[in-house]
Amino acid sequence: MPKVAMPKTATKTAKPASPATRRPDSSQKGGEGRKLANFLCFSIYSANLAFGRAYKPILDKLGLTYTQYIALVALSEEDGQTVGALGEKLFLESNTLTPLLKKLEATGYIRRHRDPADERQVRVSLTPAGRELIDADPTASLVEATGLGEDFSTVQKSVAGIRDNLLRAMQTKPDAGE
Repeated sequence: MPKVAMPKTATKTAKPASPATRRPDSSQKGGEGRKLANFLCFSIYSANLAFGRAYKPILDKLGLTYTQYIALVALSEEDGQTVGALGEKLFLESNTLTPLLKKLEATGYIRRHRDPADERQVRVSLTPAGRELIDADPTASLVEATGLGEDFSTVQKSVAGIRDNLLRAMQTKPDAGE
């Protein structure tokens, strides 16, 4: 599993739910709170596994892993990013990202080059083949497959907010996972 980097910025903290609307979680004693189906973390984890299964056949045809694909998507948003900036966006450490980028470069989808203004920095850009692949939007059918319809954007932003809140909480409480 790739190493996850902590982002330097995060979105606004969501308002805590009122006691009447809080969902049960693992901290509640007995009853509904201890059921696996009530764990938000498990719902997100298992949804991630389902996404992986849905993406796999599409990306296998393209000869890409999911992580390679999202790197291409991130580069399509902004070409010429440094490896460090790209790693922050993808929550990947450079020791995970660099081999991935080398493979994408070997396939002809990206180009890595030293920044002329700062030789210590490596910049990454999509090649025309990489841009063509992303513009073809090979995974577009997966948005519909979620069954979310008009709620897709709202759910995506909510999950991103959960991620950002958890990362922020971990930064302020380093021993929270112990």
